[in-house]
Amino acid sequence: MKAAARLTLKRFSAPSLPLLWMVPLLLFQVPLTTTPAHADLKVCNDTQTLVGVAVGYRRQGTWVSEGWWRVPKDKCVSVIEGDLNARYYYIHAEDSKTGGRWQGPVFMCTSNKEFKIDGLKNCFSRGFERAGFFEVDTDAQKNWQIRLTENNATKKEATNP
Repeated sequence: MKAAARLTLKRFSAPSLPLLWMVPLLLFQVPLTTTPAHADLKVCNDTQTLVGVAVGYRRQGTWVSEGWWRVPKDKCVSVIEGDLNARYYYIHAEDSKTGGRWQGPVFMCTSNKEFKIDGLKNCFSRGFERAGFFEVDTDAQKNWQIRLTENNATKKEATNP
């Protein structure tokens, strides 16, 4: 019985010692080699209220608009995930409290509810709304960030009673 115990100790202790030294090295190398780079089109809200964001872009020759991303104050949200494949993207955003907007001269289809719409034409006849988007030139970068501030928003115009 004693001889079997010695044999077991010798059999497992000698070969496993070099392996025990390698395990910590492997564990520390794995996180370093498996962390992929992550590129996105992010919209950051530097205002004091919640902002709704829609994005427009070209995909395989077709214009696409989609929204709404809810961007809380002082937060950033990815509206396009992964490497950016186009130079130009288009953004429309609305402040939930003040009615301020970030808009531009490029009109695309939108909706009051969550949406993903192909095409720019005939928004109303297809049951959608139409909103102005501003152009974002990413300079063909794979990663881009847009900051919405109260200073660069268009204030909602008062209506006459």
